[in-house]
This record gives sequence, C-alpha cells and structure tokens, in this order.
Amino acid sequence: MDKVLSFHQGRLPLLISMPHAGLGLTDAVRDGLVHQARSLPDTDWHIPRLYDFARELGASVVAAEYSRFVIDLNRPDDDKPLYVGATTGLYPATLFDGEPLFNEGKAPSSAERASYLEQIWRPYHGTIRRELDRLRAEFGYALLWDAHSIRSLIPHLFDGKLPDFNLGTFNGASCDPELAERLQGVCGDAQGYSHVLNGRFKGGHITRHYGDPANNIHAVQLELAQSTYMEEVEPFHYREDLAQPTQKVLRRLLEATLQWGKERYGR
Repeated sequence: MDKVLSFHQGRLPLLISMPHAGLGLTDAVRDGLVHQARSLPDTDWHIPRLYDFARELGASVVAAEYSRFVIDLNRPDDDKPLYVGATTGLYPATLFDGEPLFNEGKAPSSAERASYLEQIWRPYHGTIRRELDRLRAEFGYALLWDAHSIRSLIPHLFDGKLPDFNLGTFNGASCDPELAERLQGVCGDAQGYSHVLNGRFKGGHITRHYGDPANNIHAVQLELAQSTYMEEVEPFHYREDLAQPTQKVLRRLLEATLQWGKERYGR
C-alpha cells in the first residue's frame, strides 16, 4: 500500500482531521467503479486547500490519501450505521444519490477490504489517537476538528438545500456545550451564511468516538456546503472568489475553539 495519510504536528492543542479528502484508489476499486463514479463525486473536495492556513495557525493536521470509495475513515470498524435512513457504510456500495458504486460483481473482495481496514483505516485512527493523547499530555486537554464538505443539494440524503455551516457535536456529547455555543455565535455573526447545530449531520464516527469532554477531549465536526467555496459539478473547480470569505469564517471558528480552550483550561 502506498502512503495512506499525511500528518503535520502543530504547536497548539488542536488537531484537524480530513478523512474524506483523499483521491487515491486501489486497483480493485478503480477497476470496479461505475462510469459516473470515476470522477470521485462524493469526495470532500479541496479541503486541505481550504484549510491551508491551519498550519500557520499552529494546528496539527491529518489528512487521508485514499478515497472514501476504498474505505470510509469516518465509519466504525464494525460498520454499524451512524444515521437513520439513507447513509453510506465503511465500504461504500452506493453513491450519495443512491446509485450503485460498483459494476455488478466488480466490488473488491472481502480479503481486499480486510486489507484496507488494516492498512488504511487503522493507521489513520492510530494517528488521531496518538496525537490526541500527546496533546492532552502536554496541554491537559485536546481539541479535535473533523473537517468535511458535501454538495448542498442531495435529495437522497436530505431534503432541501443544506445550510452552509453544519456543526455536529453528537447532540452535545462530544464537546462542552459552551464551546458549541461559541461556535454558533461565530456562525451567526458571519453575514451571508446559514448554519445549524446537530441538524442532518451530527458528527460521524470520529467525532463520536474521540469526543470525550469528561476526559478533556472536545470534538466538533463541520460539514461545510460545497457551494460556499467551489463548483459543485464536475470538474469540481475551486472558486477563489467564494473560498476566500469562507476561509475567514473557518479561521474565526478555529480561533474561537482555541480561545475557548485557553479560557477553560488556562493554557
């Protein structure tokens, strides 16, 4: 297996995770995809570029190199469903619009998928675990920001148009409510943008599994509508005119997260 993730260690108690930014495919997945899946339409497009200020800010960053079509890093290893209704699993079988992901009889074998779990999923989650433990040991607490994006209109997954900023804290279980309230305030002050807390997207496996406020680990997922920074149709171009103001809001959200941590823990 080639390089499965990129990791940068920062200087502040914040880790940003980008589990769906990868574009890599294994031969078995590439050979089996239906035609409409070959452009990787369900990718969290351009997320590393959108958050390119994070290193300068002082955050640690971990990003996937392989596509979610190989294995979904934001699903539990036992593949238990996270949401009621339409969703995708650890090994996606459908596109977001509900159509099959693989040609009939062309999905990767169980042995191939077992190798993806061991060689892609486990290293990614091991990196998250080690970095959160390091941050908590050094600072007394750790902040986890799970960075996602999605098309703003997907009738198969949700009704109507998605709000621009979709904050998820697993209904308040993954972070201190004061942090969630502060983040809502930042979104509310961002003119021209809509937001929601624990709406359609409440946080996936990463937020739910690692968020542990009682032990001083606070996790938030942001599902960002792609209409705020890019063209949502193929070839999925990045739109600098849209992205620049959106980046300013993202930066304020991360700065607010770090400031809350300083005030809460004194460092």
